[in-house]
Amino acid sequence: MSVDNKVSILDLHKKRDSGVPITMITAYDYPGAILAEEAGVDTILVGDSLAMTVLGHPNTISVTMEEMLHHCRAVSRGANRALLIADMPFLSYHVSIEEAIRNAGRFLKEAHMDAVKLEGSGAMAKTAAAINTAGIPVMGHIGLTPQTAAKSGGYKVRGKTAEHALLLLQDALALEDAGCFAIVLEAIPAPVAEQITQKLSIPTIGIGAGAGTDGQVLVFHDILGLFDQFVPKFVKQYANLRQPVIDAIKAYCEEIRTGKFPQAEHSFKMDKSELDKFLDYLEK
Repeated sequence: MSVDNKVSILDLHKKRDSGVPITMITAYDYPGAILAEEAGVDTILVGDSLAMTVLGHPNTISVTMEEMLHHCRAVSRGANRALLIADMPFLSYHVSIEEAIRNAGRFLKEAHMDAVKLEGSGAMAKTAAAINTAGIPVMGHIGLTPQTAAKSGGYKVRGKTAEHALLLLQDALALEDAGCFAIVLEAIPAPVAEQITQKLSIPTIGIGAGAGTDGQVLVFHDILGLFDQFVPKFVKQYANLRQPVIDAIKAYCEEIRTGKFPQAEHSFKMDKSELDKFLDYLEK
């Protein structure tokens, strides 16, 4: 893929300015990245949601830096055109600004990501500014922030009162001032997300935030109906691949048990003279 075709941060800003919606999806591995790339998505987020959808954890905070780097490297091998963003995992940017910069840099140096994403505002705005100053593009994330959901009331909609909506707007403006190139708005009432979008000069990417944002993001496994343990209200399943996958594996197992697989067309042949030699060796 030519470098000229690579989606850039500038491209996202141009889309916002021209009113063209930005498309984003999560991906966690090489085949997922290839499929997202071939579908023409603008941006791929290697989300810490992989903790739940891929690694089987009950929440996102369990995933480690090394696990995130591992999956980011796989995604970067499968996608050359889309803008690649790495989710910074829990505690990878909270301890100190120095550690946050070091960890953010690893995603670019070791995993070939184009940018990183971190959750929260307040003190996190200072961290985002420091990472940005170090030359690492940063995407913000406000509203429902899964890494701190337990502290802030669980997995609930944020900004439902006027006071809380105003705080979200202030958070968004602080992240913009910190140099974030875009902000994810998660689980925010649609009118609030729309107003935040209008007040900012950088793109907003919504997830459960209505149609008034500059783009949308959903989880790979949710879109395809592969993960059914929890389906949020804001998810639209564009396919239900879970049952066909189960059916295919069942059919495979049944054909093994009944001797229908493998057949001759699935096997490799051997020259008869070589086979005869081999059989002679066995008889000696």
